[in-house]
Amino acid sequence: MKSEELFKESKKFLPGGVNSPVRAYKPYPFFAEYAKGSKIVDVDGKSYLDYCLAYGPMVLGHANPDVMAEVIAQLKKGSAYGVPTENEIELAKLVVKKVPCAEMVRFVNSGTEATMSAIRLARAATGKKKIIKFEGAYHGAHDYVLVKSGSGAAGLPDSPGVPDETTKNTILIPFNNEDAIVDIIKTEGESIAAIIVEPIMGNIGIIPPKDKYLEFLRDITVENGIILIFDEVITGFRISEGGAQEYFGVTPDLVTFGKILGGGFPIGAISGKKELMEMLAPSGNVYQAGTFNGNPISITAGLATLKQLNESFYSSMNTKGDILRKGIQDILDVHNLDYQVAGLSSMFQIYFTESEVWNYEDAKTADTEKFNTFFQTLLNKGIFIPPSQFECCFLSKMHDDTDIQNTLDIIGEAIKTIKDI
Repeated sequence: MKSEELFKESKKFLPGGVNSPVRAYKPYPFFAEYAKGSKIVDVDGKSYLDYCLAYGPMVLGHANPDVMAEVIAQLKKGSAYGVPTENEIELAKLVVKKVPCAEMVRFVNSGTEATMSAIRLARAATGKKKIIKFEGAYHGAHDYVLVKSGSGAAGLPDSPGVPDETTKNTILIPFNNEDAIVDIIKTEGESIAAIIVEPIMGNIGIIPPKDKYLEFLRDITVENGIILIFDEVITGFRISEGGAQEYFGVTPDLVTFGKILGGGFPIGAISGKKELMEMLAPSGNVYQAGTFNGNPISITAGLATLKQLNESFYSSMNTKGDILRKGIQDILDVHNLDYQVAGLSSMFQIYFTESEVWNYEDAKTADTEKFNTFFQTLLNKGIFIPPSQFECCFLSKMHDDTDIQNTLDIIGEAIKTIKDI
């Protein structure tokens, strides 16, 4: 059955025909048959160079042999126990060894669970209710963070079904704006439990912090007794062994992980200072639990993945990213187009705007129709990137020089198509 037929059938049983909204695009999404290395192949038999990589987890490429071998061996022993396993300790030790702020770890099942629990923990630790998040940042699909800008400091629900009473304690401010933080802390500081931030915003394309901005957040939170939470669901173990906090040299109080940590299987984690982490049940009274917390399959895959992420790996990924981004910039220069090539390490995106992009308002100036033409052109020519202007593209270990050159050739064709519109 072809992708088009499968999509028609899926719409009868799945809302919108998909299980996550970003997977839906016109006229219909392709349905995967299998994936290997840097490629993903659909049920129609077409192969794509994959820069979506399941929205980030597949940093080693698809079906990494070492990860698959470990997972298959674990599957033969069982897929869930409801009791602890030794590998949970081993993966926690690796996280603590690699991540600057990590002293203890709680494994959960998704980035959403991790950020929700980290916010709960920060509120319990401070006795305060309000949190600050940044406009356009994504921290999962729970009520506290499904918030859009409103009039005044408090945000408004960003989805039907989210109560106003929930979002009134979430304050939205623009990213990379020090004055906005200073102003809100002057008026609301005594009620703010936490600032939660993607150190590199990765769900609005990709927006890095301005120079010293993360240091500023660290200083002002320390001064005002506010918990600083880094959401490293995307950046964790991607841009360096210790994530963005190691890369930028800024240590938060708590950090949340997902994606790469599970090696392609569902996982999330909260980590941070021991005095905070020990507030979680059963050592403390902050409730957090889950049937599949520490699932042996996800833990095994995570261990097998993190063991392969060393200094040589990151050096190679940085080089690939630099080559790809420079290649895209060269193409834009040839066509005299002032679009924005964003990214660092193995992350990249093109914003179809002439404005520099430092926050959500800047990102919204991008021409989404041009991006859709870009996406569709790449897709037709065998390059798969996330189908939204406001997502991040990723490289894996398995993308080689030939892949990158082929990608640049096709991007050149796509940019020419956009220019000629």
